[in-house]
Amino acid sequence: MSIEIIAIVIVLAVVLLTLFKCVRIVPQGQQWLVERLGRYHSQLDAGLNIVIPFVDSVAYRLSTKDQIMKIPSQEVISKDNAVLTVNAICYVKVVDPQKAAYGVENFELATVNLAMTSLRAAIGKLELDESLSQRDEIKATLLAAMSDQMTDWGLSLRSIEIQDINPSESMQDSMEQQAAAERERKATETRAAGNKRAAILEAEGVKESTILRAQADQEAAILHAKARISEAEGIKEANVLLASSMTTDGGEKAMNFQLTTRYIEALTSLGESDNAKIIAMPADLTNAVGGLVGTGLSLSAGSEIAK
Repeated sequence: MSIEIIAIVIVLAVVLLTLFKCVRIVPQGQQWLVERLGRYHSQLDAGLNIVIPFVDSVAYRLSTKDQIMKIPSQEVISKDNAVLTVNAICYVKVVDPQKAAYGVENFELATVNLAMTSLRAAIGKLELDESLSQRDEIKATLLAAMSDQMTDWGLSLRSIEIQDINPSESMQDSMEQQAAAERERKATETRAAGNKRAAILEAEGVKESTILRAQADQEAAILHAKARISEAEGIKEANVLLASSMTTDGGEKAMNFQLTTRYIEALTSLGESDNAKIIAMPADLTNAVGGLVGTGLSLSAGSEIAK
C-alpha cells in the first residue's frame, strides 16, 4: 500500500507540474517571447496563455511601457572648439518585442550608446552660443538621426530631452566677462541715448527761444518803423503848415525865429557837453542875436495886437 500511495503522489505531482508548465499568466504591460526547442515560436500577450510543457520555454520578458534611459554626462567639442559637458534622457518604447530581443544583443545599451554618438555629432555642428540656446533644434536632430536605426531594433523613440549643457570652467569665466562687457555696452548706449535726447531737447529749446526773440525783434522793428513813419508824417505836416505860413505876412520872420531858436539850442548842448573844450562862435553873433530878439519882439507885439 505504501508503494501505491507513493506512486499516486508522484503521478499527481507530475500532473500538477505539467499543468503549471502549461499555464502562463502574463502581467499587463509585458510581452513574453516563447521558444520551442530553442527556436522562436510565439509571443504571449497579457493574460492567461497555454504552452506545451517541457517543449516551450519563455526566453524573454519585455516591458511594453515607455522606458526611461539616462544618457550619462560626456564631454563634447562644439564647432568653435569649445568643450561642453552634456547629458540627456531618452524615452523609449518596445513596439516589436521579437526585433528588440533578436535584432540587437542589448537594446538598452545600444540605445544609450547611439544617443551619445548622435549627441556628439549634433553639437559638433553647432557653435557654443547655438549649442546653449538651440535645445529644440538639437532635440529634433537627435530624433531624426536615431529613429531609423531604432526602428530596426523594434523600438520607438518617444522623446529625448537635453538635461544639462555646461561649458568648461574657463569658458564660463569668459562668458561671464563677455556678459558683463555686454551689459556695460548697453548701459553706455542707454546713457548716450539719454544725453543725445537731452541735447536735442536743449537744441529745440534754443531754437524756439531764438525764434521768439527774432519774432519779438521783428515786431519791435515794425513798431519802430511805424513810429518813424508817424514822426515823418508829423514833420511833413509841420513843413506843410510852415510853407503855407510863409505865404502870409510875417511867415518869413517866424521861420527865421524857429531856425534861430534851434541854433541857440544846439550851441547850448555843445556847451553842456563834457568833451567840449572849445566852441566856435560866429563873428556876427551879437547882430544875429539882436536880430532874433527884435524878430521875437515883433512877433510878440503882433500877437498882442491880434489879441
